[in-house]
Amino acid sequence: MAADRLVQRFGLAMAALTPPDKIGVAVSGGSDSMALLYLAQHWGGARLHVVSIDHGLRPEAANETAMVAQTAQQLGLPHTTLNWQNWDGRGNLQDHARQARQSLLRDWAQQVGVTSIMLGHTRDDQAETVLMRLARGSGVDGLAGMQAAREDQGLHWLRPLLGFERAELRDWLRAQNVNWADDPSNDNLTYDRVKARQMLAQLAPMGVSAARLAETAQRMDEAREVLNMAAHDAAKHICRIQFGDIIFDAPALDDLPAETRNRLVADALCAVSSNPYRPRLAALRAALKARRATLHGALLTRSARTLRITREFQAVRLHATEAHALWDRRWHVSAPQGVSVPQGAQIRALGTSGLAQCADRSAWRLPHASLLASPAVWLDDVLIAAPLAGIAPGWQASLLPMRGVLAVAPNSH
Repeated sequence: MAADRLVQRFGLAMAALTPPDKIGVAVSGGSDSMALLYLAQHWGGARLHVVSIDHGLRPEAANETAMVAQTAQQLGLPHTTLNWQNWDGRGNLQDHARQARQSLLRDWAQQVGVTSIMLGHTRDDQAETVLMRLARGSGVDGLAGMQAAREDQGLHWLRPLLGFERAELRDWLRAQNVNWADDPSNDNLTYDRVKARQMLAQLAPMGVSAARLAETAQRMDEAREVLNMAAHDAAKHICRIQFGDIIFDAPALDDLPAETRNRLVADALCAVSSNPYRPRLAALRAALKARRATLHGALLTRSARTLRITREFQAVRLHATEAHALWDRRWHVSAPQGVSVPQGAQIRALGTSGLAQCADRSAWRLPHASLLASPAVWLDDVLIAAPLAGIAPGWQASLLPMRGVLAVAPNSH
């Protein structure tokens, strides 16, 4: 009966997320993700496609993904193993691995035609996240923790296990005679999440439990909604979109409460850089005080009347995609009807060499700094089209729709 109740709870969690008929399930082989896989299979509310990632960091990982593949086969589900081999030993390993996971999963989802991916984060993970963000001095948004559903560039990330404790999931797996793999890095105190996990065990007798921190995250999430509404209302009146640039009425922005002002500008930075994570508050405050600053892959330029936020050229100068693909995670470039795109053409930033070929400034739709980071079509070193700088009329550069509080901002072309 306890097992049945767990499946029922999972079904209720999924019903609240309104998933599509076809869903990806990210499974590492650990207890949380294995429970996710089996609960999703018992639930039976969608066609499941299982995916695992081997980061190439531990020799055991290949055996773990092979175990997941065998389990998926036994359940009659398709399985794919993705490999990450780009770690160069520099920077923050966990951050690099997280970004690599998202990129690999996003590409995989597009290939197999799924628009939602389930992740196995539990209430314990939520509590650890809140504790780590508390240690970093996070505000309301950070302390709201992980969301049960989040959309990013058309892909929905679902976390139906946020209301489940890891211990009850392991008990359920044992009752189902399901094995899982324990990652030794979960005991490595080099990682902040492991430190937070051990700290929670020490704080529980004081009442600072995983359940209590998860409740705090829920309350912060409700507070975030109220704050987003205030920012949403302000965006209607003091913000406009111009070919991907986000322009604020500077005096009106300065008159807003600090929380609303910071929220609007942080969301603008995320929109321009296609980064789902906000910049640190201290860095944001410093950038807002400057006449010109770079932050989060964006350039902020302030005048007496406006604050303009545009893509920073250095952040995209090496970025290239095929001519038909999405560039910089937000731009589509299309040729005029009847015009064929040359084989091997790429979308790259216009840059200084490209802009030098755009002598007719009357055709420029954006300022110089903005055009440097604008999408252009290149064939090797030959500029074919620069839609926002007036090269090759008829070519179009279209932007993905703005989301969040900036979705209501008017477009001014």
